[in-house]
Amino acid sequence: MFENLSEKLDGIFRKLKGRGRLDEENIQAAMKEIRMALLEADVNFRVVRDFIDDVKKRAVGQEIMDSITPGQQVVKVVHDRLIELMGGVSSQLKFGSRIPAPIMLTGLQGCGKTTTAVKLARHVAAQGKRVTLVSADVYRPAAMQQLKVLGAQIGAGVFDSADLRDPVEICVRAVEEARRAGYEVIIVDTAGRLAIDAEMMDELKRIKTLINPSEILFVADAMTGQDAVNAAGRFNELLGIDGVIMTKMDGDARGGAALSLKAVIGKPIKFVGVGEKVDALEVFHPDRMASRILGMGDVLSLVEKVQAVVDEKDARTLEQKIRKNEFTLADFRSQLTQIRKMGSIQDILGMIPGMKKIKNLGEMAPDDGEFVRIGAIIDSMTAKERRNHLLIDGSRRKRIARGSGTTIQDVNRMLKNYEEMRKMMKRMTKGGIKSLRRGNFPF
Repeated sequence: MFENLSEKLDGIFRKLKGRGRLDEENIQAAMKEIRMALLEADVNFRVVRDFIDDVKKRAVGQEIMDSITPGQQVVKVVHDRLIELMGGVSSQLKFGSRIPAPIMLTGLQGCGKTTTAVKLARHVAAQGKRVTLVSADVYRPAAMQQLKVLGAQIGAGVFDSADLRDPVEICVRAVEEARRAGYEVIIVDTAGRLAIDAEMMDELKRIKTLINPSEILFVADAMTGQDAVNAAGRFNELLGIDGVIMTKMDGDARGGAALSLKAVIGKPIKFVGVGEKVDALEVFHPDRMASRILGMGDVLSLVEKVQAVVDEKDARTLEQKIRKNEFTLADFRSQLTQIRKMGSIQDILGMIPGMKKIKNLGEMAPDDGEFVRIGAIIDSMTAKERRNHLLIDGSRRKRIARGSGTTIQDVNRMLKNYEEMRKMMKRMTKGGIKSLRRGNFPF
């Protein structure tokens, strides 16, 4: 999302770092360029004005201008100010003392509330809480059925509204049923509209009054830019919200909404949706996002992703195999499967400091189709071939290519990549899988 902004800021900072000393004129010129980059990224113009004024005051200080590395000091000022702009620290969900704790999702039609409700339920369940869902959308065809199907995928409870047609009554009864069933959290998926209207807001206010939610979260579509910020502000005025979930952050929008929201409406972004799958919801960390925007990577998020998919026992077994040079094609396939669980390769590489500066990063990162081809090729091998790749001669390669629906060139390329991976992992045996646990990938 922030690719264009990151590239422009990187160019600006490279010029600053290239100067031995900085004067007020240099900083003024840089601030002008940063201002244009932020405006082009669709950041609210008032937010840009205040941001630039504040950075300028901090950057023009004698302490920075006389330092040994003034360019890097200016980057630090921008980094710190970006963190402040997005809220400073990550905001946690508030559950309160009520059982169950109702969490109410609101937003305009098409912003992704229903899928977000399921993603949030999965996140809450991962914290050890029993969670159920309810749809109060009686207007959109199959809205309730969609929630039921998605809820079943994550093993969450879903309230069956049966023949009820009043959204307010549905929510009240769902909370009562959740209390009887021993659920700790209930997530309420409310109806949306194409635009804010009095009827919708009246319905939401009545739901709020009767279920007394511990959190009201506005679901905003990042692709709509400043319209999302304006809608969130209006909901906050009329209903009162506690935070925002920004969806479609994996899209190609310019990102200005994420940078503007906290400053404009005074409410934090609590989560971001980064894909369509039920696990594609992340806690929003302003410091990590600022580092990503400035091309500094996001090692903490990377380590968390690794820890979520790498089993400690499997990691030790893998370490022993690498040490003994017994890393097989079956192990190679297993490692690729784990990588896929962490999300897109391009996003993962972008979390590694400095990687975003590589212009052909997108070409380097294999797509889902490449993963499918590799899996098909390895699956078409015999057990002996997977254990010992040296057995795979020309005739075997032809057979494997036919069996996997690929070409001999595809098989050759996969085997070459596997060999490179073996060599790389062998070089890392001194650090072993301890390096992996710290977030240093051997792939």
